[in-house]
Amino acid sequence: MQGDGITDLIGRVALGDRRAFVALYNQTGPKLLSICLRILRDRAEAEEALQEVYISIWQRAGSFSAASGAPSVWLAAIARNRAIDVLRARKPIADELDSAYDLADSAPDPEKQTVTKDEGRRIDTCMEELEADRAVAVKRAYVEGLSYQELADQFGVPLNTMRTWLRRSLLKLRECMER
Repeated sequence: MQGDGITDLIGRVALGDRRAFVALYNQTGPKLLSICLRILRDRAEAEEALQEVYISIWQRAGSFSAASGAPSVWLAAIARNRAIDVLRARKPIADELDSAYDLADSAPDPEKQTVTKDEGRRIDTCMEELEADRAVAVKRAYVEGLSYQELADQFGVPLNTMRTWLRRSLLKLRECMER
């Protein structure tokens, strides 16, 4: 966002110039959207907030004074304030918790926790029996959720080779776990 050009556009918007408003939007929209996205962390809400930001800019352009500061700061403040207003308007999660009187404890009991930890140790031990690159591929596929194609690209092997690696590795893991 360049200061003098933006200042001129804001001045023209204050006079009701729709073309200047479109130009202002085209030059500043991406930056103001990123401010809204950073605060709201939801694209739909950020886009809606951005629309309200530009309505506010259209209505308040006459109050902007170049002597009071950079136009980009003025625009960013409007976007930031609007996004914070939207954030505050969200229904707090605590309200939902207050309405639920008896919440069951969904945590596993100590016995299940011990069994789960023991199985985790067994899986780790079995993973050590695999070749290093196969073990990494299995972890990336089944823990990180990478696709076969992504793994094949990362390891520099054909897609069918990666499928074979994973299938054979899972068979070895199953055999190890059954011992």
